[in-house]
Amino acid sequence: MSRLGALHLTHHTGAKHSGTVIFFHGSGSSGADMKEWVRLMVSNFSFPHLKVLFPTAPLQPYTPMGGQMSNVWFDRAGISPSVPEQLESIAKIEVEVKDLIKKENDAGIPTNRIIVGGFSMGGALALHTGYRWEKNVAGVFAFSSFLNHNSAVYHELKQSAGGQLPPLLQIHGNKDDLVDFEWAKQSFNSLKELGVQGEFHVMELLGHSINRRGTKLIKEWIDKHLPEI
Repeated sequence: MSRLGALHLTHHTGAKHSGTVIFFHGSGSSGADMKEWVRLMVSNFSFPHLKVLFPTAPLQPYTPMGGQMSNVWFDRAGISPSVPEQLESIAKIEVEVKDLIKKENDAGIPTNRIIVGGFSMGGALALHTGYRWEKNVAGVFAFSSFLNHNSAVYHELKQSAGGQLPPLLQIHGNKDDLVDFEWAKQSFNSLKELGVQGEFHVMELLGHSINRRGTKLIKEWIDKHLPEI
C-alpha cells in the first residue's frame, strides 16, 4: 500500500498525452499547495501534451521539528549539508517514487518522457531520483534545494561515471534564509564535476520561495526537454 498522501494533477490540454512532469513539494507542504503556488506564479503552467503530477509526501516524524509529524519525503538529521543523510528514510521514499514512475510507464509514458523536479526538499528528492534511481528521465529541476556534502547521489555518480545523465536546471534565491545560497551552488558544482550538464540561475533578492521568473524558466525548460512528438 502506498505511503504517499493525495495526488493532485494538471491534465494535458491537447489530444495526446506523451509525457509527464512530477513536481515534488517542500517539507511540511502538500501536492495541492504546490500546484496552487505554481498556478499563482504562472497561470498557464500546463502543456498540451504533458500531464503534471503534484504528489503529497507521507506524514511522518521529522527530526528538525523535534520529531513532530509532518508531510516530508524523508527525515533529516538537520537542515545543513554537513550532517549525514538519513539513508534508511530516503530508501523508503525511493520505493514510492519508483512506483509513481512505473505507473506512468504502465500508462504508456516511457521514463525518457518524464521530468522530475521540486522545491526545497522536493528538489533534493528529484536529484536523488534523476541521478540515482531513474537516470533515464528526460531532466531534473530543483528550486531552492541542496545536497548533503557526502550525499549518496555523489557516490552513485562516481561509481557510474561515463554514462548518459539527464540535464539539470537549478534555481536559487541569493537571499534564501533557510537553504543558504552557497549550499546550492556547491551542490550544483559538485554535480557538474561528476558529469551532470546543466544551468544554474540566481534569483536576485529572493528568499526561500519560488517566484514568477523562476517558475517561467522551469516551464520554458520543460517545453525544451519534453517537446511535443
